[in-house]
Amino acid sequence: MAQCAALAKRFAGEVELVPITTKGDTDRSSLSQLGGTGVFVSALRDALLDGTVDVAVHSLKDLPTGEAEGIELAAVAKREDSRDALVARDGLRFAELPEGARVGTGSPRRAAQLRVARPDLEIVDIRGNVPTRIARALGDAETGEGADLDAVVLALAGLNRLGLERHATDLLDLIDFPTAPGQGALAVEIRAGDAAARKAVAKADHASTRAAADAERRVLAGLEAGCAAPLAAHAEVADGMLFLTATAYATDGSKRLSASHAYTLDGTSAAELAEAAADVAERAVAELMEAGAAELIADAR
Repeated sequence: MAQCAALAKRFAGEVELVPITTKGDTDRSSLSQLGGTGVFVSALRDALLDGTVDVAVHSLKDLPTGEAEGIELAAVAKREDSRDALVARDGLRFAELPEGARVGTGSPRRAAQLRVARPDLEIVDIRGNVPTRIARALGDAETGEGADLDAVVLALAGLNRLGLERHATDLLDLIDFPTAPGQGALAVEIRAGDAAARKAVAKADHASTRAAADAERRVLAGLEAGCAAPLAAHAEVADGMLFLTATAYATDGSKRLSASHAYTLDGTSAAELAEAAADVAERAVAELMEAGAAELIADAR
């Protein structure tokens, strides 16, 4: 809510924050069983369409890639640090985790990456909100309940938004641990055609973040993968270029396929950024498909 409040300060006019609980917040089934797609956004979209709210704010990585009837993506807020963070007992860094350490994550992508990097680890599927997950590794001071894991892996942006970044004991680099499409960015949706709402949130839109996230999400769509797929995609605009790297994994960590592409920009207009995002994503998807990424993703379902 703190991050939403900070974002709301950029909106034009008076803002009332309306907390909404989604299925993804309450269902403790694994993300692969839930299916991932839409479980964190459906309730907010329903509230938007029925007029309960005029603007809905989501973690962009939770947003399905398909169009939603009657809804418009009006802004993509500037991305925070998109890396994943390790929260471990005794302040341990990733390389310091002992052989056989139990590491919790609810993400098939993170599970695959952990198995690639450290086949000796025991990966434990977990669910729950961020404080609950942290308590699995550090224990719960309020209840006195002890930890049952050695570490958990969470998005650093989520820790930052909740003021819990102090618990991170290591930050995982983007080379070995590229993140989920859209991770670290916020999506701002409105009812389609609502000009007043579009104008109110316009200043929250960050062009280069939108372009990077668009490229990442196009990979997700092109491979017909949901947000529960063992797929990573990270793009950024830097030095006059848009760079994209996408990686698909076998869930057991036995195989990974990567593709990296870049587009040289002549300027920073919305049209050119959109063209760049489409170009690099199309090339990455083609390369991954030719290498067999579709089979890896299908095997994970």
